Amino acid sequence: MELHSLGRTGMKVSPLCLGAMMFGAWGNTDHDDSIRIIHRALDAGINFIDTADVYSQGESEIIVGKALSSIDRSQVVLATKVHGNMGSDPNAQGNSRRWIIAECEHSLRAWALTISTFTRSTAQTSRWTSMKRSAP
Repeated sequence: MELHSLGRTGMKVSPLCLGAMMFGAWGNTDHDDSIRIIHRALDAGINFIDTADVYSQGESEIIVGKALSSIDRSQVVLATKVHGNMGSDPNAQGNSRRWIIAECEHSLRAWALTISTFTRSTAQTSRWTSMKRSAP
């Protein structure tokens, strides 16, 4: 797949971006199936994944983290959003500097924890290989 410049960032992204909004409680609750979808998109040349903290209250980010645990993360451009309301705290939403930094840190911790936990609990190489072979 031909890659395109992402603005002036210096990054190259696929013209298609995989949206992860429907991974988790809002859509597909089967984590393994969602991971297969992500891997199929990556196999097809998509290197751009979009998620948000509010998607299934963070479950989407956990699923994306699991999917990326078995691949070279440097090959994927991961986008997340932070505006949505994440609880009863009036400051747990919006576009304030405080909230953007807090949610970016939360997302990074969630991905790192998910990747670390998932890697320890699974034989990733064989799992990735079998997922690639068994995908329809």
